[in-house]
Amino acid sequence: ELAQRLQGRALGGWGLLQLAAGTGLAAYAVWAAVLMPGFRRVPLHLQVPYVPSNAQQVANAMALLEGRSGKMVDLGSGDGRLVIEAYKRGLRPAVGYELNPWLLRLSKYRAWKAGCDGKVSFLKQDLWKVNLSDCYNVTMFLAPSVKSPLAAKLLAELPDEARVVAGRFPFPSWTPSSTIGKGLDQAWAYDMKEVRQAAQRSAEGSPV
Repeated sequence: ELAQRLQGRALGGWGLLQLAAGTGLAAYAVWAAVLMPGFRRVPLHLQVPYVPSNAQQVANAMALLEGRSGKMVDLGSGDGRLVIEAYKRGLRPAVGYELNPWLLRLSKYRAWKAGCDGKVSFLKQDLWKVNLSDCYNVTMFLAPSVKSPLAAKLLAELPDEARVVAGRFPFPSWTPSSTIGKGLDQAWAYDMKEVRQAAQRSAEGSPV
């Protein structure tokens, strides 16, 4: 409709301003209706916007979990693609934690479409309040701003045998056990036993 209205018309400065305002309001309307629900209960500095992972990012994350077993969780699971792929690769149970109700519905639809309906779980829970003590494979594609507080939670709760895979951005204070990919497709794997040992050496002031 917008294209039809603009066809054959020259836009002046005021017209361009109206167009920019209109498209901006439309984008905000989508954000407010679809992506904002669920964020309202989370402190601003701990909120993480939804940015879907691409096929290469998913493949890299799964490569770092290859050959592993046990419970897998995706923190801020978005549309569910990582959880579904993990289940297909034998990581079970596979669980996604997500607050946004629209993304939870999308996740369940994707699971049904992939033949995983009832085999994977998507839970409306705040990742900051979930107990991770029984999780052995943890994935996340979260913003750098939440990595430091999240590192403290993971150190406090995860078992030594757990592996954490971070996509797009690494944990700034942790040394990865392995990494794969480049740029925003890069993923980092952290083995919690090694992370704890490094933290202990640092606290004791001994050389690495």
